Amino acid sequence: MKILITGASGGLGSVLAVLALERGHQVYAAGRSREKVEKALESVRTKGYQGYRELRKSRALRILPLDVTSEADAKACARTVQEDGGALDGLVNCAAIMIEREKTLEDLDLDRVVESFQVNTVGPMRMVQHLLPCLYRGEKASVINISSEAGTIINAYPSNYAYSMSKTALNMFSERLREAMREKDILVYSVHPGWMRTNMGGTDAPADPEDIANGILDLMERKKRSYSKISFIDATGRPMPL
Repeated sequence: MKILITGASGGLGSVLAVLALERGHQVYAAGRSREKVEKALESVRTKGYQGYRELRKSRALRILPLDVTSEADAKACARTVQEDGGALDGLVNCAAIMIEREKTLEDLDLDRVVESFQVNTVGPMRMVQHLLPCLYRGEKASVINISSEAGTIINAYPSNYAYSMSKTALNMFSERLREAMREKDILVYSVHPGWMRTNMGGTDAPADPEDIANGILDLMERKKRSYSKISFIDATGRPMPL
């Protein structure tokens, strides 16, 4: 499979990239800084770790500069995939920000709220829009949007307007896209990964990002099926509450 992963400069994105390489897939690891992506991939230590340098020898990895709020960057990523044969089997939108936390409505910087939507919601839409022709040419393709239970109505995080609202909108985009892609046999999921030990989640988090990443890859490889009637699921394929 050819898989493009955004937000590969840390957290779940970098672990996903390394595990996908270990499974024999071709990976486009995209992030704002090539140096940060390199550093993040070098720092990943999986249970079956082969060594980053060994993985690079396979030439199955390409690191792409990408700011998901940039039309030019998104077009450049799509152009790279097209030049590599034109087919893409998986897109994982991991890039996200969590800003304006623990603020009352009176204290919110609304420009920063808009920034959250640009990265967390419009960013994934932009990537799908530009890569759809490549996904159409892929084999049993899938789109995975990394979401959060913060985007549910019943689990809305208090005083976290920007992140929660942007993830709710992402879930709706995923559901609309799922319906649009049904006849193309392109899987679309909005995945709540859980509270993970990442830079965003902190060291006290209970979930290992490697376990979450393996669950996501199993879904993409169709080794595991989700029987959820909605696109919003956890990494095991179970439906999430709305």
